Amino acid sequence: MSEYKGIKGFQVQTRTEDPTDGIAGDFYYNSTTGQFKTVNTGGAPIGAWASSNNMNSARFLQGGAGASHSAALVFGGRNPGLSPGPNVVLTESYNGSSWSEVADMNVAAAYWAGSGTQTAALAVGGSPPATAGPTEEWNGSAWTAKNALTRGSATPQAATYGMGNGTTTSALFYGGDEGSNSQQRTEEWDGTNWTEVGDLNTGRGYGAGMGVNAEAALCVGGLSYPPGNLSIAEEWNGSSWTEVGDLNQGRLLHNCCSTQAPSGNSIVYSGRNLSTNASFALTESWNGTAWTEVADLATARRAGGGGGVASSAIMSGGSPTGSPPYSSSNVTEEFTAADFQIKTVTTS
Repeated sequence: MSEYKGIKGFQVQTRTEDPTDGIAGDFYYNSTTGQFKTVNTGGAPIGAWASSNNMNSARFLQGGAGASHSAALVFGGRNPGLSPGPNVVLTESYNGSSWSEVADMNVAAAYWAGSGTQTAALAVGGSPPATAGPTEEWNGSAWTAKNALTRGSATPQAATYGMGNGTTTSALFYGGDEGSNSQQRTEEWDGTNWTEVGDLNTGRGYGAGMGVNAEAALCVGGLSYPPGNLSIAEEWNGSSWTEVGDLNQGRLLHNCCSTQAPSGNSIVYSGRNLSTNASFALTESWNGTAWTEVADLATARRAGGGGGVASSAIMSGGSPTGSPPYSSSNVTEEFTAADFQIKTVTTS
């Protein structure tokens, strides 16, 4: 009979307690409980939302960026109660416990597609349409205007309400909305210029996008015409989009983030139900194949600022309501999920 050592090259470890840190694939025997256990990949299904300190300025329809819920950035947005308003240039930085106001943007706009980190972020395609698809780059201390989207020079409104992902040197902007015409167009950013690449299969605006650069992305949900919530998700492989598993709940004006989109470890949260005008607290997790509903936000909202990764995400601001007079929130919540989970080995 073969032994574990002969197969794997080492003996099964014996521990008196489960580890507080681990590497996926580890296998051991817990002598206290008398059980064999494995260390598996963790992520969103075992995470939870927790409240944190509020932003200084309430707003909705803002852009967001950041590598975790301990290093995040929100910028622009809308608050009808602020002067000069309603669109703002305000930028706030989050250190994991409190928000600090930093340098203003150049353009007062809402509906920014944000990507990047707290110290190197990209804001693309803000609204109103008169801004014609602006691009601004954040270096950790100031915003700099960059080349606009190519579509903006011909059709300004087509450069608004789209989605994006990536870094300051490798990013995508896709979709958009022209009133009754949902955009399929995708543009790629190389750090200097935008270039048109492969179209989405389903045109949409007001959706969410995630991915680490211009070579891999996931576009989820949104609004398409005739008007309706989209549950469709599409995956970008660097040259074309392919439809993958649908969300359980179609939505628009939601947030998302990812550790390794499109292959897995991604979450979508918040949003609006177009048919009922209700805001969502729902969070769904993507494992590369299917979506699973996980922990809900404490406060249902749409059009907030998101950022981080699937195991360390943030939701800031947004609007709990969807009819005038719109209410602006400054509420912050953090999503935390372990990078690993321990499972007991069973024989049945």
